[in-house]
Amino acid sequence: MQSYIRKFKPLHKAGLPFVAITLILLIVGCDHRSIGETPDTSSALPKNDSEWHFHGLDQNETRHSPLININKNNVSRLGLAWSTSLRSTRGLEATPIVKEGVMYVTSTWSRVFALNAKTGEVIWFFDPLVPREWAPKGCCDVVNRGVAVAGNQVFLGTFDGRLISLNARDGSLLWETNTIDKTKPYTITGAPRIAGDKVLIGNGGADFGVRGYVSAYDMISGEMKWRFYTVPAGTDGPHEHPELNLAAKTWDPNSAWEFGGGGTVWDSMAYDPEINLVYVGTGNGSPWPNFVRSPAGGDNLFLSTILALDADTGKMVWYYQTTPGDSWDYTATQHIILADIEWEGQPRKVLFQAPKNGFFYLIDRVSGELLAADKYVRTSWATHVDLKTGRPKLSDTANYSDHASIVFPATLGGHNWHPMSYSPRTGLVYIPAQDAATYFSPKNISVLLESDHYPNLDQVVPDPWVGFSILIGWDPIKREIEWKHVYPNFANAGVLSTASNLVIQGDAEGFLNFYDAATGKVIHRIQLGIGIIAPPITYMLDGEQYIAMAAGWGGATFVLAEADIAARKYPNNGKLLVLKLDGEMIPKPDPLPRQSKRRGGSKYIELSDTETLGKSVYNIHCGGCHGWFGHSGLLPDLKDLNEDKIKNLNSIVLDGALVPLGMPSFKNKLSESDVAHLQSYLLAVQKDDAR
Repeated sequence: MQSYIRKFKPLHKAGLPFVAITLILLIVGCDHRSIGETPDTSSALPKNDSEWHFHGLDQNETRHSPLININKNNVSRLGLAWSTSLRSTRGLEATPIVKEGVMYVTSTWSRVFALNAKTGEVIWFFDPLVPREWAPKGCCDVVNRGVAVAGNQVFLGTFDGRLISLNARDGSLLWETNTIDKTKPYTITGAPRIAGDKVLIGNGGADFGVRGYVSAYDMISGEMKWRFYTVPAGTDGPHEHPELNLAAKTWDPNSAWEFGGGGTVWDSMAYDPEINLVYVGTGNGSPWPNFVRSPAGGDNLFLSTILALDADTGKMVWYYQTTPGDSWDYTATQHIILADIEWEGQPRKVLFQAPKNGFFYLIDRVSGELLAADKYVRTSWATHVDLKTGRPKLSDTANYSDHASIVFPATLGGHNWHPMSYSPRTGLVYIPAQDAATYFSPKNISVLLESDHYPNLDQVVPDPWVGFSILIGWDPIKREIEWKHVYPNFANAGVLSTASNLVIQGDAEGFLNFYDAATGKVIHRIQLGIGIIAPPITYMLDGEQYIAMAAGWGGATFVLAEADIAARKYPNNGKLLVLKLDGEMIPKPDPLPRQSKRRGGSKYIELSDTETLGKSVYNIHCGGCHGWFGHSGLLPDLKDLNEDKIKNLNSIVLDGALVPLGMPSFKNKLSESDVAHLQSYLLAVQKDDAR
């Protein structure tokens, strides 16, 4: 049996549609070497340990700051240093970069702000003018997780697939290159990473039918130096690089190649400059179910895999597949942390990952040897991972090819994109985890949506429609949870830890929470009045320590906005918030007007044939952004439109009247007849709610 701890020997140099699944949750340019500066690609912090130079603070991606001025004894004195609007009412996921007193942060639509890190004054602003009609090509809002900065360059990946280099001083364009096939639904939401003299970028889109890859570009010229495809384009070849010969053997020749295969590298990357390896996590298959994607089965390399690639050539050194033959959207694109630890009495260079599938992995990052794999959240699809083979042992609930099944974790994962943190002081990894399940079924989705009973659901899922979040302090040596804090809502923020033994995390209710890093005890909470999903950072200027975060709720869960979150109570006006000791009082936001609770009766009302067709149009084309069964999201509730607006939907849905606001035209997907059916359904829902 083939091992899933695989070391690959590079060649010596010569001389959507998917089967129906109901989610219970329950989202080249010119050469500019004349700029005359050698990029600063050092993985070390500045000599005074004061700033935040890389996406994960350092290139190990630990997100653990050595700063200690803010500590358990004085955290209650924190107040507002400054705030700056990021011109957004949607999800903000960016990690700010702070270098030489300047903060670089992204907002929605891939826009970049350069701010004075002490005052918040805007130094420059760059808008890549992403076409608003590109929005439906992304699964999870028009978000962006940040930039990379090296030398005098700021690197940005745009939602519509471009990689851009800007002058760090004034925001002027140095170069720009397209990284995708524009005819396919690719997007970029992740932050670029620096590896030596190269900038790395991946992309998303596996949920809509694309083929994944990661690319490396020359930082100065923008020329592509190498590209690693994560899945083959077919089994016969020829293949773009030799690693795909191995991958092709794990796919059915009759696979659904028209959907691209998936495996997109949409978030996590890390770089070890000492051994010159790049680590990337790959995504789910396209389509999701293995029994549709690759009917004869197979592991489908390199889906849901951690890859170790040579930074100079892109050649694979080793791989480990976390979820062979993935059918549950268990991506391995979640945060990768590099650490040096003592393991069984010996020093080891390792990496940590807690991907969607619910297992925490400890892997030797030099050899690729799997050292540990343990459940960190409730996980039912597999009983355990065999450490000798690296393979998970599937449970009886894993298969849904011929019957429905409830599976933990949910498709949003035991852990999603929200970054973890690792403290070498406590030895703990802090995981922003999630507990929920997904109800999988091979049946037609309309049948499931009409069903009023999910078998045994009340026995196995505590709150199947929402779930909840957990902050976990995980001990990777003991292989167990040291402490955990359970939140009442589902989606919360990434994590920061500090040498003063603080763990800091924002939440959906608008609080910034401070925990004792060793015990998990809640030390202090600050109400900021806006939901937070982005991770906080900390930095020091002129002897004063600051804590900063992009605040604005949205992302993958913006259609599942629970009643008690901040975005339901206050305006979701995105901003960069910065705190310091003895700062100003944090102003309380004005509350939103009270809204009457909707009954959501549209789930079970009797519909005519025309209205049923309209419901199908709504479920397929509208519900993903505007919510199902009565509104639960942040975007406008179509079921609340007045009768006149419903009768004039053609101008919006087909003519694109609201494209500048991010509402795309559906003229290439819907006909006038489809819109007429949609209108009849929305009117029927309103009549039902009025009863």
